[in-house]
Amino acid sequence: MDQPTGKPIKSLPALAAAESECRRCPLYRDATQAVPGEGPAKADFMLVGEQPGDKEDLAGKPFVGPAGRILDSALKDAGIAREDTFVTNAVKHFKHEMRGKRRLHKRPNNYEIERCKVWLEHERDLVKPSTIIALGATAARSLTGKTVTIAKMRRTPVDLANGTKLVVTVHPSALLRIEDDNDKRAAYRDFVADLKAARMASGKAAALKR
Repeated sequence: MDQPTGKPIKSLPALAAAESECRRCPLYRDATQAVPGEGPAKADFMLVGEQPGDKEDLAGKPFVGPAGRILDSALKDAGIAREDTFVTNAVKHFKHEMRGKRRLHKRPNNYEIERCKVWLEHERDLVKPSTIIALGATAARSLTGKTVTIAKMRRTPVDLANGTKLVVTVHPSALLRIEDDNDKRAAYRDFVADLKAARMASGKAAALKR
């Protein structure tokens, strides 16, 4: 695998240090810091989001803002302990535009996704999850190498090239944008159902390993 630093990366702390020095695309210029993945060195589940948000960029940790709170709640309702998951993003720097004093999220483009893909591949090699949950279209593209339709893929696990199970669902930030309470509750139930499908996929994968 491509070694951006020129040095072998054999641990998550070494990977985080390498990511902090990344200049593979221009996003580092306006971000506070790179936000590495977080979780156990070996985890059954890897959750991949799009990119850090404003709160994550400042804290240096993934999913600590409003979307992270929804994710925590949904994982609990799906029977998945967050402390047993590795949580990361397809793109490690916060892409945004200024609107007055506010920093508004901008979706990463295909070039930025591809340039950051090497870090996600290192995370996968180190953590070796049995199941990966792609949260949103950007994560799904990074993991599959193609544009996918979430509505067609969600709740149906597929096999990646190395045998890892992939489950595609929405990004929890999508729920924040739903104004109608009934629609928001329905979307949350669907999100939890997707995570339960991932839990079942992981169980099957674990059974196969035994």
